[in-house]
Amino acid sequence: MSCADAPALDPQRRAELTRRVRLLVAATITYNVVEAVIALAAGTIASSTALIGFGLDSVIEVASATAVAWQFSGRDPQARERLALKVIAVSFVALAGYVTVESARSLFGAEPAEHSTVGIVLAAVSLAVMPFLSAAQRRAGRELGSASAVADSKQTLLCTYLSGVLLVGLLLNSAFGWHWADPLAALVIAAVAVKEGREAWRGRHCC
Repeated sequence: MSCADAPALDPQRRAELTRRVRLLVAATITYNVVEAVIALAAGTIASSTALIGFGLDSVIEVASATAVAWQFSGRDPQARERLALKVIAVSFVALAGYVTVESARSLFGAEPAEHSTVGIVLAAVSLAVMPFLSAAQRRAGRELGSASAVADSKQTLLCTYLSGVLLVGLLLNSAFGWHWADPLAALVIAAVAVKEGREAWRGRHCC
């Protein structure tokens, strides 16, 4: 379904959905700021490129969610949607680029990471929280006919996948010393991020 095909909403329902999107975006920004601080600190202590990359991914997610927050802070969110989508698209590509570079570094000579209990707990919590934020925003965005809200929800979903990859990578590294597991899986996610970024740039995110 394209945004143009979204059913017409009465003003009261549209206002309700707009408020919901604002609250969900605010929650996403708040969580990702906390997540970024913890991940960057834990990654530095453990010399973990995966954890540091995860923290910087959270910064990118904040940029994407901030674009949607800016869009819905105006009287006519639809007028700001195109620019918000461009910001989200660039955020996807930035995420893919960083994940690719850090994955290559991890595979070809970066210092092996140490065990990080904080990192494992953070990844597990994010894996539990992010799917709910993503699903709630995606439902509201679809009903509202907002491609940017749906695109941002998909970036949050990608962050969920990264949380899962990070968790598996940290556990395998701690248990078996398998340093290659995390970067290989992250490269797959980077490819998906490029695809989602292209769709956001073209405004194809209401489905």
